[in-house]
Amino acid sequence: SLSGPSSVCSRILARSSSGTDAVTAAEAYLESLGWSEETMNKLKSRYHQKFNPNVDGIVKPLLQWLGDLGLSDQQVHLSVGRHPKLIGLSLEHNLKPFARWLEDLGLDKPQIAKAIIRFPSMCGLSL
Repeated sequence: SLSGPSSVCSRILARSSSGTDAVTAAEAYLESLGWSEETMNKLKSRYHQKFNPNVDGIVKPLLQWLGDLGLSDQQVHLSVGRHPKLIGLSLEHNLKPFARWLEDLGLDKPQIAKAIIRFPSMCGLSL
């Protein structure tokens, strides 16, 4: 668990000065939200150590949309931990069409949120 923003900064500086890969802005942002090292490692593994999506253009809107759909911060964290590709999916080309498809099938927002939590890999399906 994180003790606050200063611990994130300390880890960023420690990694940078130790010669290991510097923390990307996306990693620092997710760590500041309290995301576990295990989830961060899964993201790095999925994205071949180059997990660096634009925080303001991709990560924040994605997390906001999932929250608006009804997922708690913890549920988003767990869903990404189960399916790291989720954090890299396009809102406009993947997630929103997927949610509309489920809505067309008769699911409401809480049911769509539950489907994403239980089966996050389904969000990347081509429709």
